[in-house]
Amino acid sequence: MNKLRTIMIIDGGGRGATLVDKYGQSKHVGNILVVPGNDLMQINTKKKVATYQHLKTTSVKEILEICQKEKVDLVDVAQDNAVEAGLVDKLMAGGIDVVGPIRKAGQIEWDKAWARDFMKKYKIPSPSYHVFSSVKDGIEFVSSGSKASWFVKAAGLAEGKGAIPASNSNEAISAIKEMKKFGKSGEIYLLEQWLVGEEFSAFALCDGKDFKLVGFAQDHKRVNDGDEGPNTGGMGCVSNPLIVDENVRKQVKEIFKKAVNGFKKEGRPYKGVLYLGGIVIEGKVFVIEFNARWGDPEAEVILPSIKNDLYEIGQEIIAGKIEKLDLKIDKKVRVVVAAAAKGYPIDYARVRGKKVLRIDQAIKTGVRIYGAGIKRVDEDWVVAGGRVLFVMAEGKNVMEAREKVYQALEKISIEGDNLHYRRDIGWRDINRIKN
Repeated sequence: MNKLRTIMIIDGGGRGATLVDKYGQSKHVGNILVVPGNDLMQINTKKKVATYQHLKTTSVKEILEICQKEKVDLVDVAQDNAVEAGLVDKLMAGGIDVVGPIRKAGQIEWDKAWARDFMKKYKIPSPSYHVFSSVKDGIEFVSSGSKASWFVKAAGLAEGKGAIPASNSNEAISAIKEMKKFGKSGEIYLLEQWLVGEEFSAFALCDGKDFKLVGFAQDHKRVNDGDEGPNTGGMGCVSNPLIVDENVRKQVKEIFKKAVNGFKKEGRPYKGVLYLGGIVIEGKVFVIEFNARWGDPEAEVILPSIKNDLYEIGQEIIAGKIEKLDLKIDKKVRVVVAAAAKGYPIDYARVRGKKVLRIDQAIKTGVRIYGAGIKRVDEDWVVAGGRVLFVMAEGKNVMEAREKVYQALEKISIEGDNLHYRRDIGWRDINRIKN
């Protein structure tokens, strides 16, 4: 019998928990190490899972040492800060197989100004934009009579919260002043044309030369129902959203082709998962952003749809043979909902340490639960972050999947009535079906 492999996943939240679940289904995988990981990741697999919660995803030296000591066969770098820190480059230099983009390819996410220039150069449809490196210059530009609506975006990584909508010049000036709260990430910022349409995301597996389109999702970023309240890391999503018809799919494939070829021409071949955040306006697709990894919570609905062995997919990516991969995707619709601490994303300090109750009862309903901001303390599960866990259900359509996910969520609570989740995930598709 072939030796079982040891793999490492670089992520701490729901996305990492989904990868644990998926790699746990591989016949090749024996042990799973996760940096930093969380305590709830073990529940979806019988494989041995070890977490390193004292480390960060950017603890490059320590991660390399663990890989060498534990004889890790494959590392899946699923987190943006790790890509920016050059973790993939360092691991590859150490002779370790890695799924994930090198730092220079990952610049498509960690430097939004570079990313926009790249899109312009390779004729990838995207909003008009202006780049600034001082508060003064941005305010002068906005004050010069422009009546446009903008998204003010930190050029660097900001945990999905670095884009502030501004419908008039006063709001734009206020957003520009807010860029300093993102520290180094906000020193350079962009004013991007505010496009109005329907958003979606798409995911492709890339091997530096070719790509395979995996699937589509529709995230719900605002914290409250009806897309109200501040932006979050994502409160839930649905796959594959009905906005993605054959016309959209065709355009997305063409965009991925331009991007992969562009990376190759720039001498920074892209290997790993490439995430396209798009918007559809009157049937035309524009790219809002590219990310250099799976989305979170999009991973929770896309990864379970893949019928192939994920370890084998990783080998094809590394070997540059993705074109030969017979990628098998199921036809189910999936809905995932973030169970969050009340007060997220602004201030949930008072909810930290409170017990999360009846997770076991929710699992019995047939859903998947992916741990995120959660810890085990003695016999209890307790809140350790804003998005505590994700509940995912599947069905033949969005109604069936959604009904299952909300039935499961009704069983979960955080002591003191401190659980918050959106109750309208997938509302656009529900409306389409009803109408």
